[in-house]
Amino acid sequence: MPGEGEEPQAYDYNTVVLELKVECTVNSEADNRETDSLKKYHNAHVYAKDLVFKPYGQQVHEFAGEDAIGTTYPDILIAKLRPGQCIDLQAHAIKGIGSDHAKFCPVATASYRLLPSIEILRPIIGKDAENFAKCFPKGVIELESITREEASQHGSVYKGHEGEMKAVVKDAMRDTVSRECLRYDEFKGKVRLGRVRDHFIFSIESLGQWDSDELFLESVKILRLKCEALKRSLLNLAQ
Repeated sequence: MPGEGEEPQAYDYNTVVLELKVECTVNSEADNRETDSLKKYHNAHVYAKDLVFKPYGQQVHEFAGEDAIGTTYPDILIAKLRPGQCIDLQAHAIKGIGSDHAKFCPVATASYRLLPSIEILRPIIGKDAENFAKCFPKGVIELESITREEASQHGSVYKGHEGEMKAVVKDAMRDTVSRECLRYDEFKGKVRLGRVRDHFIFSIESLGQWDSDELFLESVKILRLKCEALKRSLLNLAQ
């Protein structure tokens, strides 16, 4: 809130005002032996849903009815009160960007990694296939039965192994790159582990303002704009 003699900095186009007025009182109808504070007192717990949107200016029309601004998660606990305590506040919610302050950043955590590469160079069959699958997280390696067609092909490495199980790569993205299989002699020369250098896997956790996939797309747009700005600056320097 502005001090005495100060001009207000909040306007209907850049600020949302929320008010909270709540007081904890004794519930006269509660049993004297009651120990549950929620039954013993009124407003013992203050939740996000107790915040009241106070529209002003054009907000009265823009955010009316179903479009009224409210809390996304109404049951978040804000405070615990006891008789004689009250909260009377006015909160100003303003829109900003992460470069102004970290509190405006819509991203909680973000990371990336390269797609793991798993190449089976020589057949891994039978019991070895089962042990090989155990070296990876569930879903990375799958066991498949060797078909008659595979075993009967001329020069096939599966000749004489019809019906046995073989190890195949199902989903390399699930791999945590522990390289556990390289510890065992029976797999030496049969598998090559690496990473796909031009395949990036991004993990983005949103704070709620944006969906995670939208955050990635918007960040790419911003990065592109920064690259274009840098390019223009370099061209100006060269002139």
